[in-house]
Amino acid sequence: MAEINFKALQDYFEADAIEWRIQQAGEKNGRVWAITVPYVTNRAIQMRLDEVVGPENWRNEFRPGPDGGVMCGLSIRVGDEWVTKWDGAENTDVEGVKGGLSGAMKRAAVQWGIGRYLYALEETFAVINERGRFRGRTKDQKLFRWDPPALPDWALPARPTREARPAAAPARPRAVA
Repeated sequence: MAEINFKALQDYFEADAIEWRIQQAGEKNGRVWAITVPYVTNRAIQMRLDEVVGPENWRNEFRPGPDGGVMCGLSIRVGDEWVTKWDGAENTDVEGVKGGLSGAMKRAAVQWGIGRYLYALEETFAVINERGRFRGRTKDQKLFRWDPPALPDWALPARPTREARPAAAPARPRAVA
């Protein structure tokens, strides 16, 4: 097996590989607000592992966690040995066990540096909009619709400038969350 570029696990993701969830929502002076947090999708994590270490050189293992949650061990083969990093999550309200498995794997991936840069984002508010793609509830159970905020430029993969790009390479359209 070739040498693993562990730094490549930490590469930034395109915006379409990032999803958002409401961390807290409320209402003040008749206006709904919602604080959002980003996370890398489980599929994006699997693709990153396939690209960087190869599909045959990583695996995951699940075990029961505290209080009915789940633990995920994410292992990468380094030479002839498997190195495992563990983290866990609670089962979720939506898709309980599946959500717990997915959450635990995302957390274990952060132990390897995958998506860890997202923790550096400052508090970000959702765009509250009657036609928003997603539904949410305030702590008082008021329904609202929202769209995710845009990631700041620093949290997206670096793009070569037009001058630095070879003339034959077409410009890639920027993904929007």
